[in-house]
Amino acid sequence: MGVPRVYCECGVCEEARTSGVNRRYRSSVLVDAGEESFLIDCGPDWRAQMEQRKLRFVRHIVITHAHFDHIGGLPEWTDACRWLECRGQLYAPREVIGLILRQYPWLGGHVDFHEIDEGITLAGWKIQGWRVFHGKNGYSYAYRLEKNGFSWCYCSDAIALPPEDRVLMRGLNLLVLGTSFYKEEAPFHTRSVYDMTEAVELLADVQPEQVVFTHMSHDVDLRRDYPLPGHVRLAYTEMAVLLGK
Repeated sequence: MGVPRVYCECGVCEEARTSGVNRRYRSSVLVDAGEESFLIDCGPDWRAQMEQRKLRFVRHIVITHAHFDHIGGLPEWTDACRWLECRGQLYAPREVIGLILRQYPWLGGHVDFHEIDEGITLAGWKIQGWRVFHGKNGYSYAYRLEKNGFSWCYCSDAIALPPEDRVLMRGLNLLVLGTSFYKEEAPFHTRSVYDMTEAVELLADVQPEQVVFTHMSHDVDLRRDYPLPGHVRLAYTEMAVLLGK
C-alpha cells in the first residue's frame, strides 16, 4: 500500500508525513543504462517516481506479476508512449501478459508485448525468470540478471519457497527480496510475502553476498536497528545500488 497509508496515524506513517525517512512508494527498480534503461514493475506510484528521478520516459519495462501494486502505472506509461509517439516495450511471461491485457485491453495500441518465458537480454543483462509462490495471492515471478560476471536477483513477492525454487538464487552477488514485516503475526494462510525473520533463514541457505529488503509495510521503521545480518540493508526511496564488481 505504500507508506504513509492515508487512513493510518501510526508512528511510522506520521514520520513519513513529516521528515519522510519512511516514505515509501510501491516497489519498482530502475536499471540505469542510459538509452537502454529499463524498469522492473510499474506500480501506481510510477509518475511520482519518474518525477523524483527527473526522468521523462523509460521505454522498456519488465513485469513480475499482474497485481495492481506492480502494474497500476501502466496506463499512465502508455499515455506517455502515445504522446511521445514512441511505442513502449513490455516484457513478461505469457500468462502475465494475458492478465495485464484482461485488465487494460487498450494498452496494445501503444505498447509491444514480449513473452519472456525462455528468457531475454536487455541492456546487456541476461534475464531469466521463474514462477514463485506468493502465498494467498497466488504467484509472482522472480528474475535473475547476469552481466559481466555480476549476478543479482529481484524477488519482490514470495514466501515459503521450496528448495527447487531457490536454485536460481544461489551464487548471487545481490539479492533484492520482498519482506513486508520484521515479524508478521498473521496466520500463515493469510500471508503472501516473507517477513525478515523468515528471510534470514532463506539467506542462510542461498548465501548471497549482498541483500536488500524491499516491499516493506508501515510495520517497518527505518529509524530502528533490527537484528539482521551485516550484509543486509533495508531499501529506502531513491536508494541506489551498484550492479557490478
